[in-house]
Amino acid sequence: MSGICGEAFLVRAPFTETDQSTIYGRNALCQPSEEASASEVLYYPASGERGSVKCDSAEIDGAATFSVILSKPVGCWGAESGSNEKGVCVGLLFSDGHRSDGKLSATDLVRLGLERGGTASETIDAITSLSAEHGPEGESKDSAKAAFVVCDPTEVWLLDIVGSLWAAKKVPSSSLALKAGLSVDSQIDRSSDNLSTKLQGAGIWDGSGELNFSALFDYEPARSWPASEPSSEASFGVIQMFETLRASGVDQKALTSHVSVLSSTGLSCHWFTATPNPLESVFKPFAFTPGTKISPLTKVPEGQSQTLLHKLHSSRKWEQIGDLLKSLESTCVEEVNRFISEHSGEPNQELDELMKDCVEAEVKFYR
Repeated sequence: MSGICGEAFLVRAPFTETDQSTIYGRNALCQPSEEASASEVLYYPASGERGSVKCDSAEIDGAATFSVILSKPVGCWGAESGSNEKGVCVGLLFSDGHRSDGKLSATDLVRLGLERGGTASETIDAITSLSAEHGPEGESKDSAKAAFVVCDPTEVWLLDIVGSLWAAKKVPSSSLALKAGLSVDSQIDRSSDNLSTKLQGAGIWDGSGELNFSALFDYEPARSWPASEPSSEASFGVIQMFETLRASGVDQKALTSHVSVLSSTGLSCHWFTATPNPLESVFKPFAFTPGTKISPLTKVPEGQSQTLLHKLHSSRKWEQIGDLLKSLESTCVEEVNRFISEHSGEPNQELDELMKDCVEAEVKFYR
């Protein structure tokens, strides 16, 4: 899918409330010339059976090794953002001209990477190998482009793909703000074979000075925090990430928002609005359990173009119910955090319908 853009924010220990965690947040952004479109939040269980996988524009072999929760545009096989049962998140920051018949799209790569990668590093392996075999070709400035952020509880990676060329960077900092566009600068920790030689051969780089991948394609990765940047006070938690996305997304026509708290010692929790404008939306929690179920209200019914949640959300009067919904969200965060801390972060059947219950509680305010 071409023309996708998003922004992402990441915070890691020691800036986070809980040690050994990564907090990931992403807004899907509407193109300036487009109207806000609907999105779905869907759960797909792992499948041990190998076989043919029909993506948006390509068909490949393989199996879904891990269960995934995805935030995806309606009608799209792949996703813009998502997480898997191993605590890996992938967010699409940007794609341009990445769809062509018979080739994997950038959104395909998000889903496939999550289904096949048990760590951030393994997910980079999966995405780049799939792109090399089934993605758009080319070694020029006009080749299809895509940028991803990939993280797990202990590592954060940035990955840029331009045609058959790619570069990846492991992020050392404890906080990171990313805008739409290519994001790998002069720190290149992994790349496609003979990257510098191919860039010179294509006339993209003259070989002098430092190789800065994103700058070669006229992208500047810098992005500022919309409010105060996280500090070493270990005070940044899931609510602070909600507020970061709200502060940034309201002026950029955010389509939907996703936050994940990734724990290396316990249970990770994933939060989705599944509706536009995070300032007037509620984040709903999801946890991977053996008996996971989510609400059908975040899936578009056959023959329709919107989820029922989106439809009801669009017709509500926020000034009348906003305070009640904010209170509902705050209570939910407190209860989920308490449950996880009291149960040592282990998957529990009491969390099987966590997101389903929260979606249905929200909808009651809209009817």
